[in-house]
Order: sequence, then structure tokens, then C-alpha cells
Amino acid sequence: MNAARRDQPGRLAHWAARCAVLLAVAVLVAVVAMILSPALAHAAPVAPTPPADPVLPTEAPGEGVTVEINGVNGSPSASILTLLGITLLSVAPALLLMMSSFTKIFVVLAMARNALSLPSIPPNQVLAGLALFLSLFIMWPVLTDVNEIAVQPYVDGSLTFAQAVDLGQGPLRDWMLQYTREEDLALMTRVSDQPNPQDAAAVPLYTLIPAFMISELRAAFIIGFVIFVPFLIIDLVVASALMAMGMMMLPPVMISLPFKILLFILVDGWGLIIRSLLESYAGGGG
Repeated sequence: MNAARRDQPGRLAHWAARCAVLLAVAVLVAVVAMILSPALAHAAPVAPTPPADPVLPTEAPGEGVTVEINGVNGSPSASILTLLGITLLSVAPALLLMMSSFTKIFVVLAMARNALSLPSIPPNQVLAGLALFLSLFIMWPVLTDVNEIAVQPYVDGSLTFAQAVDLGQGPLRDWMLQYTREEDLALMTRVSDQPNPQDAAAVPLYTLIPAFMISELRAAFIIGFVIFVPFLIIDLVVASALMAMGMMMLPPVMISLPFKILLFILVDGWGLIIRSLLESYAGGGG
């Protein structure tokens, strides 16, 4: 009996909590009903509207759909310049490899690295960066001429895009012709089954560009051969000395590498290579 009396206050509290929850739910339902009743009372069905017939597009007589790439004053719009810039960036690696001195410089630097028996020192990023800036130094007069006679007039609106491309390829064509052998031009002309050009201006770009690359690779291999000869002599001397001493299990590269690096430093190897490359392009930069 005492236990029943002790549980009675707990039961009363539980019952009071249930009553409070039920009361809150009833109040919430009543508020929602009051809010929705005016909207439901005023809602009325609306008759559907029949669909309208389609209207054919009209255009002024004598005019069609055109796309203008120039602005109001005749100069190219900013959006067109942005599009051309993005397009140039997408094809810039191919232009850099095919129509500049980058290929020859990079091949010579890579062959010098292999002659030193250092296949990864300097890394390819360093050689590519050096070749890039040397190419800019060599090609700077050509780039300046292209900018003056084609790019700036096109930006000012005095030339169309086709005229700018036609004028801009002139300095680049003349520069490539200076370092392209006639034998390579004749080879590409015969392979393409085209008649012999009357003069240099008549050589098409699709013939000039591969002929220029072949000439550049040939010149690069000639310079690389000259670089390889002294280091080859060092390797032969070291290998003969090791065989004479009976050290056939010792790799000759481990012994010859310090001597080759020392020789390369004493003769200022990087300076000689870069000077030879610049002189092969008549100094460059001027």
C-alpha cells in the first residue's frame, strides 16, 4: 500500500504530460485550419486557356543572320581577341616546335647532357626553359616585325583577320627560308608531287615547315656529334686503362664521369654550346 502511494505522484505527472501534448496538438491543428480555410473558401476553378498558334520568325527583307567579329569602330571586339588568344595558346606548342629555333636548341642541349653521361641532370624542365628563352632571344626581331605589320594594325581595325594573317607570315617565312636547305625543300616538293616554285615567295607553308624542321634536326645532330667526340675519347681512355689494370668489373662511367665534368667546366662548356647556337642563327636578338 505504501508503494502504491509512492507511485501515485509519478502517474499523475505522466498523465499531466500526456494531456499537455494532446492539447498542443489540438491547438496546432486549429491554427492550421484557420490559416487554410480563407484560401480554400476563396479558391475557385479557372477555365483552361486554349494554346496559341506558333508565330513564324520574321526578318527584314534582304537581310540574313550574320556574325560580326569587329566592333563599332572597325576594331576587333574584346570577345574575339579573347577567343583568338585562347586559340593561339592551344596551338602555341606546335608553332613553337615547328616554326622556331626551339627544336634545334633543345636537341643540342639534350645531346650535350647525354654526352656527359648525365641522363637526368639537368632535368628536362630546365633544358626546355633554357631553349625557350634562347628561342625568344633569337626570334625577337621576327616577332617584333610581325607585331608591327600585322598584330597592331589588326587590333587598331585597319586590317582584317585574313589580311593580318597574310602579312604576319611574311617575316616568319623569310626567317625560316634563311635556315632551310634547298635539298630539303626539293625533297618535300618531290614528295608532295608539286611543281618547283619559281621563287622563295612561292614556297607554300606546308612544304616550308617540314623542310625547315629537317634542316634544323640535321644541324642539331652535327653540333651534337662535335660535342660527343671529346667525351668519347675520355671514355675510351678510361676503359682502356681499367682493362690494362684488370678492373674489368668496374664500370668505366664511374671513373670517366668526374673527368668529363671537369673538362666541361674548364672549357666553359655551356657557354661554348650557347655561343655556337646563337652564331648559327647570325647572333640572334638583333
